[in-house]
Amino acid sequence: MNYTENLWLFFVLLFGIIAVPGMDMLFVLANALTGGSNRGLAATAGIMLGGAVHTLNGAIGVGLLMHFVPILFTPLLVAGAAYMAYIGISLMRSSITVGDDGPAGSRSAWKAFRQGLVTCLINPKAYLFILAVYPQFLKPAYGPIWMQAMIMGLLTVATQAAIYGGLAVTAGRSRGLLVDNPGATILAGRAAGLLLFAVSLFTAWEGLRAA
Repeated sequence: MNYTENLWLFFVLLFGIIAVPGMDMLFVLANALTGGSNRGLAATAGIMLGGAVHTLNGAIGVGLLMHFVPILFTPLLVAGAAYMAYIGISLMRSSITVGDDGPAGSRSAWKAFRQGLVTCLINPKAYLFILAVYPQFLKPAYGPIWMQAMIMGLLTVATQAAIYGGLAVTAGRSRGLLVDNPGATILAGRAAGLLLFAVSLFTAWEGLRAA
């Protein structure tokens, strides 16, 4: 397999892991529905930065560390699930309403960015991807590891921008339909929180079962 084929295969796997609904996608959706496209895009930007950090981690051997010290993985996975459960519970307890000037009591775009970054950094799906995939694609035979990692990082960020950014814009526009229906807005926010909470429980259960 030459480098081009290697990179295409990586992209196919990357697209699949990002497109499958998970914590990152649900977090973007929740922010876009309750705070509009701007906040959804801010959450996406945070997740993109987290994706770049994951690439750096893969390049310097975090995947190998997790392989040789697997006991670290379960606590990390549970911590990530706990954080997502906290966000989900916060949304379920909120009574977010949307007006013409924006959602009352909503989080700022800056906070959405920061939480998006943390969400991505503690997303166990990302660490599974690094552990399973990166060692197979970062090979000295294809040139400097740092250059390969940079290309893989750019692909990761671009794919996140396309998928999550598109979701944020679409959900943010549909949010306009909720302006005249506060009850539906509150329900949408709480439903998003419930989904985040359910995913976090499932993630923690899978991690503890595999430990």
